[in-house]
Amino acid sequence: MSSYNTLPLHETLNLYVSPTAYVFEPASSSSPTHGFDGPAFVNEKDSRESLYVDRRTGRMSLNESSQIPFGKEKVITCYGIIGTLSLATTDFLLIITSRTPSCRLLSQPIYLATDFRLLPLSPLSTSSTILDHPVEKELISLVEQGLKSGRLWFSYGWDLTNSLQRQNELSQDGEKKNWPLWKKSDERFFWNRYLMGKMIDLTENGGVDLSRFILPVMYGSVELRSTTLNSRDLLFLLISRRSRHRAGTRYFSRGLNSQGHVSNFNETEQIVLFDPLPENGNSNSSRKGRVDGRERLSFVQTRGSVPLFWAEVNNLRYKPDLQIMDYTETPNALSTHLHSMIDLYGDVHLVNLVNQKGHEQPVKEAFERYMSLVKSSDSRINEKAHYLYFDFHHECRKLRFDKIQLLIDRLEPELAKMGWFHSTNPGSSQYGNSHHTTSDNGENASVISRQQGVIRTNCMDCLDRTNVAQSALGRWALNRQLRTVGIINIKERVEDHEEFMTMFRHVWADHGDTVSRAYAGTGALKADYTRTGKRSKEGMLEDGYKSVMRYIRNNFFDGDRQDAFDILTGAWVAKRGGIPPLTDTRPLLMRAMPYILAFALTMILAAVTLPRTSELSIYSFLFLWVFLAFFSGSYIWGNGTSYVSWPRLNPPLEVLSWNGPGARSIARGRGLSLANVIPIFNKKNAAGNTSGGIGGRPAVYKMEEVELGKRKGALID
Repeated sequence: MSSYNTLPLHETLNLYVSPTAYVFEPASSSSPTHGFDGPAFVNEKDSRESLYVDRRTGRMSLNESSQIPFGKEKVITCYGIIGTLSLATTDFLLIITSRTPSCRLLSQPIYLATDFRLLPLSPLSTSSTILDHPVEKELISLVEQGLKSGRLWFSYGWDLTNSLQRQNELSQDGEKKNWPLWKKSDERFFWNRYLMGKMIDLTENGGVDLSRFILPVMYGSVELRSTTLNSRDLLFLLISRRSRHRAGTRYFSRGLNSQGHVSNFNETEQIVLFDPLPENGNSNSSRKGRVDGRERLSFVQTRGSVPLFWAEVNNLRYKPDLQIMDYTETPNALSTHLHSMIDLYGDVHLVNLVNQKGHEQPVKEAFERYMSLVKSSDSRINEKAHYLYFDFHHECRKLRFDKIQLLIDRLEPELAKMGWFHSTNPGSSQYGNSHHTTSDNGENASVISRQQGVIRTNCMDCLDRTNVAQSALGRWALNRQLRTVGIINIKERVEDHEEFMTMFRHVWADHGDTVSRAYAGTGALKADYTRTGKRSKEGMLEDGYKSVMRYIRNNFFDGDRQDAFDILTGAWVAKRGGIPPLTDTRPLLMRAMPYILAFALTMILAAVTLPRTSELSIYSFLFLWVFLAFFSGSYIWGNGTSYVSWPRLNPPLEVLSWNGPGARSIARGRGLSLANVIPIFNKKNAAGNTSGGIGGRPAVYKMEEVELGKRKGALID
């Protein structure tokens, strides 16, 4: 399509439900656009359109006459369409039915989606028939979990997916500046891009422009605070944008894929908005506390998993088995990732915070080996990609997290060189996203400086150590920015203003918690330092609790969370009739072991606490249940991988079956037979057992291929 409808997105919709159709009709009679002089209004009598979805054919069309179908059953108020989703029995429309206003950014409201609704397209798919179908019911449960456990943000007039610098670049492009919001959005952070595929395809190729119904949603965090520094009113904003590519959970999504996308990739943008002083140099007391944002500062950082093919295999141990796969395509995938980063950000500084000893050492060595390889064979990467290693745990040992300043000192020349984005927008409180007028799309912005590069930070999880490093980098940038614009003097630091620093630390700590919950299921570790600037015993105790909760979630609950990510991002697509029923096909003995262990422990507790008739009887009783507890516990421990909650839609069979070159720790929990638990069986079967020890590699991997993904039943096509 050569041109698109750039009228405002519909903010509130009345959804009319009938057996034959869904009709979305704008609820308001007018919609605001935002210009220099405040909001203007578009007359909906001239622009009103309703979206008609035929439930019999799935066809979507714009019904200008807004005729509501006869026999409508009910009316639902919704605040946006997330997209369409195909599951086991029918397609569904996914809509937002509740939202919470978070803040107003340059007069544009930002919302958090808080409730959703799945609407079956097929008229035959009623609530009762869906709930009676075991596979469909399970898939819907996964979708609900994925939606309600995430932080999904949206705005009808502000592009949350793009940084201020990218928004400015779009506004200067003769063609792109007239694109609708969805077309301008950064596809990495357009979380519902896959779900919107049908509507976007219709808009681009089907002759039906649905641009006013296509609402980009961002997964991440938005933290906006109003503050004062040296009697200057400021707005401090921190946005994290989570990539939809290779989305997943801590142990089920590591490294990169052949397209160069890495796990847990997040872009963090720190923004400061303020207004220049009047010509007389005095602030206007009548405008005290109000910030129009005529001057803007932005500093962007990224984080992402170590860009190699690697994994950690859950096995009920606190530290899973580490595995690095030296695929032949690793150099090409790493080059693709680095070229993408260079294209988007300029110079890329890869800061690696993993340990140089112990469990993490192979990751560091492999990263450095492949970086040297691609730099030696690609002149652009050699010039633009810069690797820096910093042993966080060694340098910041004994709780001296303030030593992170050593990293800042090493990076400072490059940080000063890459700079930050700085623009002024005289007389305007809007910026580049109310694309409905000619005066408010950023064309009049004066760009003083642009950010010429980015820091890409990683540790093993890209969570706790990365949070500490990124907050320190954000503080460095803030000091340099505020000195440049004259809000603080050359000898002054933001650290000298305790009230401001309290706000700054809390915003960064909340940001770290959001990123961590999305990936690991709990808030970030070391949050006490990020929040207060000091490490404390209370913080260490809290970290211990979070570590236990991470262990529980990552081993017993993250399989479903990973499945939810895969459904919503299109990493797994349902095939009608190709999904087997939900069954647990593990052997009966394997399924029974946790119950045997729990019952044995209960009996031991009863023997110790309840009254007894004689010492002899209690010893015999205890011996029996201690033996059963030892037997069942050893069996569970030895078959740890079979008791982990694995993803059932895309189980990691390739990782478990990898037997090629690379680095790996000793495989544990991959299989334990009766012969390993009770020695008498080992003697009887010694002659026939040639695989050696706890399951030789061929037997172990064969077992995993049979059992993985079938815990609680297989949903694999």
